[in-house]
Amino acid sequence: MPNPIRTAITALFIAGSALSHANSLVLEAATMDRAADPCSNFYQFANGKWLAEHPIPADRASYGAYDEVAEKNLDALKKIIEKAAQSTSPNPVADKVGAFYLSGMDETAIEAAGAQPLAERLSQIAAIKTRQDLIRTIAQLHSEGINPLFDFNINQDAKNSLRYIVDLSQGGLGLPDRDYYLKTDSKNKTIRQQYKAHLVQVFVLLGDKPQQAEKNAIRILRLETGLAHASMTKVEQRDPEATYHLLSAKDLQKLSPNLAWPDYFEELSIAVPHDINIAQPKFFKHINHIINTVSLDDWKVYLRWHLVHNRAKYLSSAFVNADFNFYSKTLSGAKELRPRWKRVLKSVDQNLGEALGELYVAEYFSPAAKAEALDMVSNIKYAMAEQIKTLDWMSYATKQQALKKLDKIAVKIAYPDTWRDYSTLQISKESYVSNIKHGHEFEFKRQLAKLGKEIDRNEWGMTPSTVNAYYNPSMNEIVFPAGILQAPLFHIGADTASNYGNTGATIGHELTHAFDDEGSQFDGDGNLKSWWTNDDKKNFAIKVSKIAKQFDEFNPIDELHINGKLTAGENIADLGGLKIAFIALQKSLASKPQPEKIDGLTQEQRFFIANAQSFRNNVRNEALRMQILTDPHSPDKYRVLAPTANMPEFATAFSCDKAALRSEDKRVNIW
Repeated sequence: MPNPIRTAITALFIAGSALSHANSLVLEAATMDRAADPCSNFYQFANGKWLAEHPIPADRASYGAYDEVAEKNLDALKKIIEKAAQSTSPNPVADKVGAFYLSGMDETAIEAAGAQPLAERLSQIAAIKTRQDLIRTIAQLHSEGINPLFDFNINQDAKNSLRYIVDLSQGGLGLPDRDYYLKTDSKNKTIRQQYKAHLVQVFVLLGDKPQQAEKNAIRILRLETGLAHASMTKVEQRDPEATYHLLSAKDLQKLSPNLAWPDYFEELSIAVPHDINIAQPKFFKHINHIINTVSLDDWKVYLRWHLVHNRAKYLSSAFVNADFNFYSKTLSGAKELRPRWKRVLKSVDQNLGEALGELYVAEYFSPAAKAEALDMVSNIKYAMAEQIKTLDWMSYATKQQALKKLDKIAVKIAYPDTWRDYSTLQISKESYVSNIKHGHEFEFKRQLAKLGKEIDRNEWGMTPSTVNAYYNPSMNEIVFPAGILQAPLFHIGADTASNYGNTGATIGHELTHAFDDEGSQFDGDGNLKSWWTNDDKKNFAIKVSKIAKQFDEFNPIDELHINGKLTAGENIADLGGLKIAFIALQKSLASKPQPEKIDGLTQEQRFFIANAQSFRNNVRNEALRMQILTDPHSPDKYRVLAPTANMPEFATAFSCDKAALRSEDKRVNIW
């Protein structure tokens, strides 16, 4: 079929031509429930048939459009990696990827080893005799990707984005969030009992007698509950000013004098940093207290737990099953363990992501797709600039700063220009756990090497095969890996309206993150610095509170309501992204004849339906509860229903009455 739509995407705001329905369309009419009323239940109208015909696979906690793409990518990666594993031709990149995969697929060796791969670190923990030994062991574990007590990272300085600094933050919990330890409702009490039973089971697997394992579990719960009390909530952590406390090494030692920081940094083989960001000073005051008051025996138990907790999924089946039964089955509702090859592929991607990605894009991603995605970004970015100029709640001075920031947003599409060098990473076919350890050590050293160097603006925070996208406020960049630019999320040459509703809204979403309640606190150079007038900041805060209240009203399950403050950033981006993509689509129609209907649907209807279809998702109750408690993203259904209830454009497209919209005094219109 000729491809008249490709020109519509690559040329700025040229009207699309009508296409007959085909598999290449983003819009999938066969997934719709046309018996549903789009004005009262648009999510069902757009997705009803798909939701009914796609039950959640037993090995998943949820299943949606993004999972469809991820499964296709896994199949593609499996072909690539099996080819690499079987190849006899020398290829350093393919050889490492293949060897890592083979080590993870060697079930016989993994079963025979049991917990033996942890023996060296378990012995080191058992040999702890002093607080100095304790601090050095914690540092050693941190360098291997295991994070007891607190987290260590190398990040850009939030207020000086031209340099890297050490960033220390709260951590050390075995449950997903502090609230799991502190909430007193029956559900969380039950989860804590199940967590304790899981702890007992793991300690027995490590060789402890049941009575001792029970005592160990009580120690862990007591210690971690104390850490939870000292931790910031997820809502509190969303304020970047609240997690920025730049201290000198001397000030850090004053804050927590009982922690031997020189020993900690020496064990990491770095000099004591001049400047360190302490994200949560209250938390570090707490660990300063308990480092001496908690017995060394309790600390040993705690470190043993976090070591095995981190490595359990790579050990023999007894550990794998115990880990799955609690973290996937109990907390998320999955019924079966994912096939080994999928779990191993995930590990390869986590540890050799750009090596695997280099092979992936060579086989499955075309330069044409990258070019079209870049053109669509340009269109959406232009539409956002035009929209900012028309805002009635923002002053001219702040608009000028917003436009400057928008103009500076860097765009990364598909894959890095330069691939990461893994030549110093040692990988063998013999030991899966050793490869995991070496992968974490390699990444830790790579991060440490950034200190004192210029910012690497070519670095990617996701691997090329990842089905996701992100905005980084310190880099002021949006990033779209090749993995997300696949059907049914992105189609080269598809219906313009559908592509704008799906991929266009996603692009708009990431652009809007630069101006959500968090991103808006960073300037165009990525610095945590206000560029707003005081009046504009107040106007913006009122609008943010409106969208937070809207989501607070949603009650997806049991007594749980969506946390509007936790999800505010994503909700702002969903609404802003959809609105800006719609404006871009309308600009493509300016002074042009109205395109013909496709499947009986107008261009505007196809736009909204395609957007809703990108959020189609079936989710288990357990996973839904955990999402509401811990995830800054609202459940997918409400990411469709809430934005459309704020958009008169939606009501017009489907000829809905006012009941389809929120009342004007409650309606949200930010970007």
